[in-house]
Amino acid sequence: MTIQTIATQPFLDQKPGTSGLRKQVQVFQKPHYLQNFVQAIFDSLEGYQGQTLVVGGDGRYYNREAIQIILKMAAANGFGRVLVGRGGILSTPAASCVIRKYGAFGGIILSASHNPGGPDGDFGIKYNISNGGPAPEKVTEAIYARSKTIDRYLVLDAPDIDLDKTGILTLGEMTVEVIDSVSDYAQLMESLFDFDRIRELLTSGRFRMCMDSLHAVTGPYAHRIFEQQLGAPAGTVQNGVPLEDFGGGHPDPNLVYAHDLVEVLYGDNAPDFGAASDGDGDRNMVLGRRFFVTPSDSLAILAANAKLVPGYRNGLAGIARSMPTSQAPDRVAAQLGIDCYETPTGWKFFGNLLDADRATLCGEESFGTGSNHIREKDGLWAVLFWLNILAVRQQPVEEIVREHWKTYGRNYYSRHDYEGVDSDRANTMMTNLRSLAPTLKGKTFGNYTVEYGDDFSYTDPVDGSVSQKQGIRIGFTDGSRVVFRLSGTGTQGATVRVYLESYEPDPAKQDQDPQVALADLIAIAEEVAQLRATTGMDKPTVIT
Repeated sequence: MTIQTIATQPFLDQKPGTSGLRKQVQVFQKPHYLQNFVQAIFDSLEGYQGQTLVVGGDGRYYNREAIQIILKMAAANGFGRVLVGRGGILSTPAASCVIRKYGAFGGIILSASHNPGGPDGDFGIKYNISNGGPAPEKVTEAIYARSKTIDRYLVLDAPDIDLDKTGILTLGEMTVEVIDSVSDYAQLMESLFDFDRIRELLTSGRFRMCMDSLHAVTGPYAHRIFEQQLGAPAGTVQNGVPLEDFGGGHPDPNLVYAHDLVEVLYGDNAPDFGAASDGDGDRNMVLGRRFFVTPSDSLAILAANAKLVPGYRNGLAGIARSMPTSQAPDRVAAQLGIDCYETPTGWKFFGNLLDADRATLCGEESFGTGSNHIREKDGLWAVLFWLNILAVRQQPVEEIVREHWKTYGRNYYSRHDYEGVDSDRANTMMTNLRSLAPTLKGKTFGNYTVEYGDDFSYTDPVDGSVSQKQGIRIGFTDGSRVVFRLSGTGTQGATVRVYLESYEPDPAKQDQDPQVALADLIAIAEEVAQLRATTGMDKPTVIT
């Protein structure tokens, strides 16, 4: 086995987004494309020689081939050991768990999260640091800078290794340990939650749940935890076999793309509880019987009930939410007497708060929730948290949510996505809004008066780093908001996201359909941003 130095030229489109580098599969299959980015990661790091690297992915198309390349490059670049999930599989939260448990230097996670897979789908790669979380901006900026000047990469000339059998192998002078993808994560979950009480709930015969893994990475985890360890009946987990193309579906756990689950929970003889996770296992959707729980409400309810769960009985240090997430968690934090931090979108912004013990629970409106147990959002963790609450409170999901609204008020909330918008038109819209927003203070739109308009900027309270241009906010005097962002997770065109929020403290007015309750704000968003003209669409692609 010899180390080869391969001459290459830069690709100028390798700037990581909010969750790493995501492109269509065919782009990653271009000669040298993946290799360039991996070498740019290694060239941007210091002190990793002889250290441990964790590698795994969500099982989508090209996952196996990419892992073989990364293993040979890690060996050529001087890593001492790589832990890789069996079959190349590691959910994103499990990868974070493994990095932290084994004191790894870092990890490479292969996923495009909730984006479609298959030969014509998407692929992604991101680097996580030693705390188990996504690389902060200073690291991703260094990787991008290196990718623009790279002229060579190192790779070991060696045959592929067998990823399907656990055990220890060697690749040159580097040790490769193929590990059980599920065990370490399952052990961590058992340490946080009252498995005995959840098992009693799931085996009582009075409670039924349905877990939809969308033919994505959490299938093996859900089978192991829910059906084997917690005793849920066989068949509780549906779409539980990971497929390279996610069975032709879109592995995004929302009311549109998780339609199989929605039909079950809103159908005849519906189960008591339903949940879905996404491509790499870090997102979740929670449903009661004919009842949808928004991610913002979910975070708030988990925080309000945290002391019912063993891992959080000592209380919360704080709560953190992304800026577009509704302000429902803020009200819980205020009552608990703890801080609630508002960060830009992207889980990496929670890392410093968690490491500094300023926050315990974190969440995003885009169906991501997590805590200080790892440094990624965690779909199955959120499902287990809900099950633990249900097991203790012995109430239906809907009843728990409505009681929460009566106590804290209801934040009517919705996100409207316009997908595949021409990038130039989308960027022009954001530029115009950036100029317009500060001029709107005092202007009235129907019954609403603008209190502020800005482009959200975040100063990290731990390290003082500043992140600018994180979304246009228009806030009204009654606390309502409209927020505009361009998503950083798509691969084709631009995704324009419009977030709408209105607070209702009166229990007698908390039963409206959110789209009805938010109708005036939806009209204001159209007027201000000229969405139909900008996007060329009469309505959003997805409403959540």
